[in-house]
Amino acid sequence: MNHPVKVGLIYGSARQGRFCDTVARWTEKELGTSGKFIVEVIDPAAHGRAAGHEPTANDATGYRSLRTQLGEADAFVVVTPEYNHGYPAALKELIDSAGEEWYAKPVAFVSYGGVSGGLRAVEQLRQVFAELHVVSIRDSVSFQNAWQVFDANGCPADPERCSAQMSRMLAKLYWWAIALRSARDKSPYSTAA
Repeated sequence: MNHPVKVGLIYGSARQGRFCDTVARWTEKELGTSGKFIVEVIDPAAHGRAAGHEPTANDATGYRSLRTQLGEADAFVVVTPEYNHGYPAALKELIDSAGEEWYAKPVAFVSYGGVSGGLRAVEQLRQVFAELHVVSIRDSVSFQNAWQVFDANGCPADPERCSAQMSRMLAKLYWWAIALRSARDKSPYSTAA
């Protein structure tokens, strides 16, 4: 029986001219191909978390909207670059702007960067998400020197290999999302000791 999982597809970068759009669009397409996920894009740039952004009175509304999106999701896929051996500040702000909305849900990672392919950013994110009671999926998809991997149409140079990696990761994300949703339905996580 197919139970669709609502996935928050989180863009990790809010920089202007970001490459994140290319990788995230490919990720969204792969999520759609599986037929198991309903995707909702969560973009820090759309929530006023772009570099150099000054908070305004409207930011409180943005935070509520973001918290609602996070709370309604069954699972998350974070598409993150690696900036200076870490993940972007806009992503950290997005993560820290919520609390219980994250609890008892799985997260998977698609990373990109230079020689490390963003894996150092992912390792740091695993620690952050563990503190928020999020289950991180071991398998991930990583693009080393991503700017050379994707063509002008946003397709990776080796689409079969990339899709196979994504398929493995998404199978595990789906399993965890169903298991944790079932557990939350039976007993809210907030009631755990």
